[in-house]
Amino acid sequence: DVQLQASGGGLMQAGRFVRLSCRTSGFNFDEYAIGWFRQVPGKEREGVSCSSSSNMGRCTVSSDKAKRTTYLQINNLKPEDTAVYYCAAAKLTTEPVAHFEYWGKGTQVTVSS
Repeated sequence: DVQLQASGGGLMQAGRFVRLSCRTSGFNFDEYAIGWFRQVPGKEREGVSCSSSSNMGRCTVSSDKAKRTTYLQINNLKPEDTAVYYCAAAKLTTEPVAHFEYWGKGTQVTVSS
């Protein structure tokens, strides 16, 4: 079975960092890209981009192939980073748009000011 397990969330203080992990199994890790998303109650789920203006210089995404795990680290946390964070897998293709077909359960990150 395909599984993605996000973990590492919790109650965080503003200004600190969080490192989320997405552990995967059940598919060829080399053939898929792992993306991160977040959702705030009442709002649509959105992709987490480390190159966006709100995240520039604050977040990094890395992977450990041997552990089949992808990480999202967000530094200098802000209260607006509070959300449920999800990871998802999209098969690598030549298509310009990724189709995330596998999703894990989210992990809650709550940032207090």
